[in-house]
Parts: sequence; C-alpha cells; structure tokens
Amino acid sequence: MARPIPIGTRGEAAETVELKHTLAAHHPELPPVYSTPDMIRLMETASFHALQPYCDEGEITVGISIHIEHRAATGIGMRIHAEAELESFDGRFYIMRVRADDGAQEIGRGTVGRAVVHVPSFLDRMREKACGS
Repeated sequence: MARPIPIGTRGEAAETVELKHTLAAHHPELPPVYSTPDMIRLMETASFHALQPYCDEGEITVGISIHIEHRAATGIGMRIHAEAELESFDGRFYIMRVRADDGAQEIGRGTVGRAVVHVPSFLDRMREKACGS
C-alpha cells in the first residue's frame, strides 16, 4: 500500500433487512430478526469501502479480527446503516471503529481489524496450499 491512509477515513454501507438476513433463515424456529453475522458483514463492507480507495492496483483489504457487540434486535423491512472509521494502523494492519443503526437506535458497535493483501500473490498461495506444495 503506497499511500498512507489518514486516521479518521470513513466508509459506509446499508441494506434493508430481508428474511435471508435473519436468524429464521438459518433455523425456522428462531425469530425473524437481523442476524449478528449479517450485521458484521455490513460493518466489514463499510470498512472495505473506507480503505479500498487507498489500495494499490491488485490490492484489497480483508478482515482479520472482529470485536462486536450486537445491542438491539431489528426486524424485516428495517434499513440498516453501517459506518466504519479508521482508528489506528500498525504496518499493514488497520483497526476500524464500526457501528450500525436501524434509523431508530444503534444496534451494534465495536472494532474490525483488516489487513492489506495483494490478490494475485494471495491466490497463488491459496493454489499452492490446495495442491499440497
């Protein structure tokens, strides 16, 4: 990553809760509320959007850690908005402060760790691993 990323760099992502985003989609006996993995995915997407403009060609950031509190339930039809802000970095590792809300209240918050990877090199390593080399 050639360009430094300013602390405070921000990204956003949003989606409307559908059945596929709920606990009920995974098990019919569970309630149709927004799942924690889907909230985390949206927070990761906001983090990706914040950092991607600073990546060199062939680079992306990938999630390496999550520390999230899911604080409130949200139902089908609600619009979820996630925000991510660069809090700190150490070499190629970035810590994003994240939060999500449903327009009425905060539903989650925490941090997401991300690392820069060069996609072609990464894919080569994955192929080598798969072939047992």
